[in-house]
This record gives sequence, C-alpha cells and structure tokens, in this order.
Amino acid sequence: MNVLIVDDNEAAADLLRELLTLQDHTARCTYTAQQALDAAAGEHFDAALIDLTLPDFPGTEVARRLRAAPAEGTPRLLVAISGFSERDAANAAPGEALFDHHLQKPIDIGALERILAPA
Repeated sequence: MNVLIVDDNEAAADLLRELLTLQDHTARCTYTAQQALDAAAGEHFDAALIDLTLPDFPGTEVARRLRAAPAEGTPRLLVAISGFSERDAANAAPGEALFDHHLQKPIDIGALERILAPA
C-alpha cells in the first residue's frame, strides 16, 4: 500500500515512514498541508495519515480537499492522527466524519496495520 503521511512533527513522520516500510508498505512524508495536497496531486496514494493540527491549515481541510479531488488521485482511506482523543478531536475539529479512522498519538502500530490491511 502506498501511504501519504502528513505531520508537522518531522521526526514522528519519518519514524512512521520507516515502520511502514518495514511492513512492506511504501510511504512518503509531507510536513505541511500544502505539501500533502501537492504530493497527492502528483502521485497516487492508497491511504493518507493526516495530523489534525498542521501549521498552515487544519488536517480536516486537507481531508476535505482530498475527498473533493478527482477519484483517480484520491487516497481511498483517510486516517486522522492526533494528540487528542477521538472524542476531543471531533469536538476541536468539526468534520471528523471526513476520516475513515482516528488514531491517537502515540500511534498504536498494530492498530494502524489492521487499518491498512487489505480487505
């Protein structure tokens, strides 16, 4: 699976990319919302892991724009990643329904692998 990682914490994003690579996924890191949208416009991703709090605009806006993009370039699976609990994230960031899943940081790699497993 080709995964787009969107997180302004570069060390965390890079570590997550390495872990996904060890599990036979391919992954690309972006550190701002705009970098994520640019990457998605030029490459197909099966999934996107999107931090809800980014420096340029919220992860919910990234998800909204990805969902509105042409189907062939849109990741089919959007996962919110946040330091907030799922309930707190939904309260802090209306539009949580844009995401298929929510993972709280630090990310449970087993849970992420179950989410990314082929159906």
